[in-house]
Amino acid sequence: MAQNGIERFLKPSDSLNLKRTKAVFISEAAVSTVALVGLNQLWYADYPRSKFHFINDNKDWLQMDKAGHIYSSYHLGRLGSEMLQWSGASSKQQLIYGAGLGFAFLTAVEVLDGFSSEWGASTGDVIANATGTALYVSQELLWKEQRITPKFSFHTTQFAKYRPEVLGSSFSEQILKDYNGQTYWLSANLKSFFKDSKIPKILNIAIGYGADGMIDSRGENTTFLAHENWQRSRQFYLSLDLDLTKIETKSHFLKTFFSVFSVLKIPAPTLEYTANEGFRTHLLYF
Repeated sequence: MAQNGIERFLKPSDSLNLKRTKAVFISEAAVSTVALVGLNQLWYADYPRSKFHFINDNKDWLQMDKAGHIYSSYHLGRLGSEMLQWSGASSKQQLIYGAGLGFAFLTAVEVLDGFSSEWGASTGDVIANATGTALYVSQELLWKEQRITPKFSFHTTQFAKYRPEVLGSSFSEQILKDYNGQTYWLSANLKSFFKDSKIPKILNIAIGYGADGMIDSRGENTTFLAHENWQRSRQFYLSLDLDLTKIETKSHFLKTFFSVFSVLKIPAPTLEYTANEGFRTHLLYF
């Protein structure tokens, strides 16, 4: 009985359900407000306020933070669109009111940055946010499906222990702060591009981007770099992946699970290239 109730709840409405639509907008507004208030208290409260200002941080962290903005904006927009689909909203409403959720929320974060003396609003971040939203919307308009999906993977690195206040002192903090361990991917579903082929529906090929050797944003902390002989470097990856949303199932619980899990890259054999070390292979990379 409980399972049937969950299935009925998760099943998208065949027509516009005003109760669900109202619940979606109220929940999004509430969660966004709580998140922004919490972020303001935890992240900005310890630093003095300033007049609203912009900064140019496009050279920071070898652009790993910009990749993170594209990824976050895309998936927040995808979540907003899928929630409206669940409420029975039209495709047009999903794109206008749902897909813009990521851009709207992250723009609000930029406003908080802009009033903080420690940071500042970043035009590069705004462009990255718009890019993530555009990646989702353009695919819906062009193909009516998501053939290319941004994904994320993370592994711990040696760098965090040297500057835990910057790169994170715990695993959960390092996932967010240690750019050395992050990899951002564009995962393309092969069957979607070759409809008549015998390629398995769930098989993807993924191109990844990462960076290493970063103790601070621009490599200015020469004490660490000289002592450990570290070099900042970009990393490029080619790997296999799986699109679990392509698995055919009547279970709305599984469909929801696969949709949520699609934010992560599946560990798989991977080819890596860096300018410093050339090519190397990983049996499993995450």
